[in-house]
Amino acid sequence: MCGIVGAVAQRDVKDILLEGLRRLEYRGYDSAGIAVVDKKGELNRIRKVGNVAELRDACQGQDLSGATGIAHTRWATHGGVTEQNAHPHVSEGKLVIVHNGIIENHAELRQLLESKGYTFTSDTDTEVMLHQIHEDLKQTGDLLKAVQTTVKKLHGAYGTVVYEVNNPERLIVARSGSPLVIGLGIGENFVASDQFSLQPVTNRFQYLEEGDIAELTREQVRVFDPTGKEVERDQFESDISHESDGKGEYRHHMLKEIHEQPTAIRNTLQDRILELTIVDSVFGEDASALLKKVEHVQIVACGTSYHSGLVARYWLEQYANVSCSVEIASEIRYRKSFVHKNALFVTISQSGETADTLAALRLAKSQGYMTSLAICNVPNSSLVRESDLCFMTKAGAEIGVASTKAFTTQLVGLLMLVAALGQSKGIAANVIKQITNALHSLPSKIEESLALSDEIEKLAEEFADKQHSLFLGRGEQYPIAMEGALKLKEISYIHAEAYAAGELKHGPLALIDADMPIIVVAPNNELLEKLKSNVEEVRARGGILYVFADKHAQFESDETMRVIDVPNTDDIIAPIVYTIPLQLLSYYVAIIKGTDVDQPRNLAKSVTVE
Repeated sequence: MCGIVGAVAQRDVKDILLEGLRRLEYRGYDSAGIAVVDKKGELNRIRKVGNVAELRDACQGQDLSGATGIAHTRWATHGGVTEQNAHPHVSEGKLVIVHNGIIENHAELRQLLESKGYTFTSDTDTEVMLHQIHEDLKQTGDLLKAVQTTVKKLHGAYGTVVYEVNNPERLIVARSGSPLVIGLGIGENFVASDQFSLQPVTNRFQYLEEGDIAELTREQVRVFDPTGKEVERDQFESDISHESDGKGEYRHHMLKEIHEQPTAIRNTLQDRILELTIVDSVFGEDASALLKKVEHVQIVACGTSYHSGLVARYWLEQYANVSCSVEIASEIRYRKSFVHKNALFVTISQSGETADTLAALRLAKSQGYMTSLAICNVPNSSLVRESDLCFMTKAGAEIGVASTKAFTTQLVGLLMLVAALGQSKGIAANVIKQITNALHSLPSKIEESLALSDEIEKLAEEFADKQHSLFLGRGEQYPIAMEGALKLKEISYIHAEAYAAGELKHGPLALIDADMPIIVVAPNNELLEKLKSNVEEVRARGGILYVFADKHAQFESDETMRVIDVPNTDDIIAPIVYTIPLQLLSYYVAIIKGTDVDQPRNLAKSVTVE
């Protein structure tokens, strides 16, 4: 979950490294550091607790000129948030390292290294890895061979870059369970946690595969597989604009990304949906033939992506007549699970590098699933490369840690999967027409929902002194309530939980009082009358309600209930539309609470460790 940038070039690399870190800050922002070897062969290292801006300020006036360097922004796993735990780490003044991941056997290795005279200056597992490489370098006499030797002793995950101070013209890079991409230049080469950080300096990239170790110099890149055999990895060119990370007129990335959702969804739909059908090749050239055989769908994801999967379960079973199970990736990979006949294994991830989801996919390949499908926002990510089929959501760069447009475009992709499965199985044409018509109308419906922004901003003031909240929904709106609760807790730090409204009498009613806001999502569907009964249960016990309701649902505001009218919309896309006001609510409450909206404490965007 940390961010790595490295460069070996013929020019000063300080600004390249710092800009790369800025673009990677969503991966971790509790501390940051940079280490560059200057023209005299001396190592200059600066580390700071805090975000990349603080590191940049610390670098002002410092001589960090040099053509080789590495930099890192940290999300702490081992050891507290201190300067001594910040990366890069140095061993005996000779080796420098940055690392993303977790070394599970660090304690036993640390003990062994201490017995050999190594002194540790940090509490990190990274320093253990570094000293072990230093020890193996003594035996092998070559850094590449030393890294190849060390990784065989490590248990866990790592994406790491290391170089020698007295031989700074090459970087050694190793990847296992934590992504790294190589950026290819002319007379210079780069490495980073993702390609977005390198967009300003190159558009040619090469992804490392699991277990790869690479040697980067100015003139060439050599890649070796886990057996030590030199191999070729595919190169590709990216057409993503590196200007897409700005906030524009908006105060925060999150608010910008909330308002980008109509455009993001139009991009998701473009050239994939016709008036009455889904284009056959949306999920891959062979997808139609495979989808005809599907008898069950197993969805696996984490966090927000898990909530999108829960919504899809309702859609798949109601509209495509296909059974569906949804599981959290970190749970399914650690239990024995039943594999249905002709089952489609669907993974969902914004980054395509989510460690538990990726591990679940790899496990699924050995369990007899018919085929796999990745729904993802990042081309060439590990999840996409390792799946049989893929659907790119085309949401564009999402910088805010709390996911918004990635979530809604995932839902669009999943609804298109429902239609594609339905088409392949010959379900009623009117159902496919209903889905496609609803999807065509979705961007404008979201624009209508965004118009509620001013009203929701005023409503958010009532949450200024709140510490707890409860979200309620029924049917496919229950996962939307879960997503609303997640957003509120992520960025405002208000404790928030979600329940299926019908479960109120089975426990949650005990929590109801005038100090706990109850947020309800209430579209005008067949469950509305049931939901109204649940609302009355809350009112009878003195609860204060905030109801996001269809304007035809006949809720009326009074001293115990605030009603926010949501645009009338087709039932099929209602979960997506009702997501928008909940995103806005969490954003404006966070503003009132004074939290860091884009970089909430203890969280990072791309969870690349277990």
